[in-house]
Amino acid sequence: MKIQQVSPTDIPQVASQLKRTIEPDTSCMARVQDILTQVRLQGDKAIRAFTLAYDGVDLQSFRVTTEEVLQAYDQVPSDYIDILKRSRANIQQFHLRQKTSSWSFSPQEGVITGQLVRPLSAVGVYIPGGRATYPSSVLMNVIPAQIAGVDRIVLFTPPSRDGTISPSVLVAADQLGIKEIYKIGGAQAVAAAAYGTETIPAVDKITGPGNQYVATAKQLVFGTIDIDMIAGPSEILVLADDQANSRFIAADLLAQGEHDPQAAMILVTPSSALIGQVALEVEKQKEKLQRKSILEESCTNHLWALEVADMQVGIDLTNALAPEHLEIMTHTPERVLDQIQHAGSIFLGPWTPEALGDYYAGPNHTLPTAGTARFSSPLGVYDFIKRPTYITYSEEALSKVSRDVQQFALLEGLDGHAQAIEVRLDSSTNTVD
Repeated sequence: MKIQQVSPTDIPQVASQLKRTIEPDTSCMARVQDILTQVRLQGDKAIRAFTLAYDGVDLQSFRVTTEEVLQAYDQVPSDYIDILKRSRANIQQFHLRQKTSSWSFSPQEGVITGQLVRPLSAVGVYIPGGRATYPSSVLMNVIPAQIAGVDRIVLFTPPSRDGTISPSVLVAADQLGIKEIYKIGGAQAVAAAAYGTETIPAVDKITGPGNQYVATAKQLVFGTIDIDMIAGPSEILVLADDQANSRFIAADLLAQGEHDPQAAMILVTPSSALIGQVALEVEKQKEKLQRKSILEESCTNHLWALEVADMQVGIDLTNALAPEHLEIMTHTPERVLDQIQHAGSIFLGPWTPEALGDYYAGPNHTLPTAGTARFSSPLGVYDFIKRPTYITYSEEALSKVSRDVQQFALLEGLDGHAQAIEVRLDSSTNTVD
């Protein structure tokens, strides 16, 4: 654990010091661009070649079959579906409250303006493979899209070397009614989503977490399709006072650190005693966990204890860091919450571990990382809708504002715009032959 004292004047420097980047390196960018180009030009042939090269499996067909889904049910624990259903219900209840409706109003007689709410037509969801399987990401990405009203939801997930997909992922998708699932991972999956191939129709947006190649590919296809965000490695910040439970804090830091060797874990507290206790607990608890090798790296490089003069400095530092996950372990966490401006998802009190948010509580676990919580939000229903606007003016209403509009157009040097107003009000031209 790296320990550092932070004064109020140190906050900008510390925030800069701990700032994490989600910019890809040059070699990654070049490789991903080549993959995107090959898929765009060669379609299924390129997908098949990249799947063989990177996943070690030669697939003749990418789409998961009904038989594979049925077989997946035989490979998951008997109570898994019940847990999925309870988690699904919580996630649905939360996201239903994010729904918005079309609206209109009349600012003056003869004028109506409004905004429509329309779902996207087709969305791709990327579910990572590799170090772990993520059925929770299926729920978190698919449910808000379904609530938004998206007609076509497609899953992309990398195959294992025997050509199979995680049974838990397949069961989660099937429980949500998702039938279009492709055994494709990495940048090639993002390319298939963006450009389409002979067997895979393109989508309008892709969401979901992934490694550096997936994140870079999403960045490069943005504009061809939409994306949710560019996400970096996971991170957690625990803001705690001297009464906080060191065992709980250590467990929650480690829970985040086991995700990835680059995962960041930060404790912010005015208590030097608590820092010492947490440091001891981290070493003790780490020994019991299966992903110890990952934790050794993440704890060595990205585990910080920042000692502040008082809680107000801690709050200011937290806002400067804008963490993905924020746990507030203080005597009155609700009072602290009122002062938090920048965080992805916030967990209040000792009995609300971040793991609840990953799987079960309801709020989305797809969150802004690397300080982007300063200007972005968790994934939600609002990410799967469009909001076109509309205007209608009567002839009389247009006449009342015509001079203003024409002068504005001429101010910008666009006399064609002014003419478009003028011809409508010229009595000699507004009759129909």
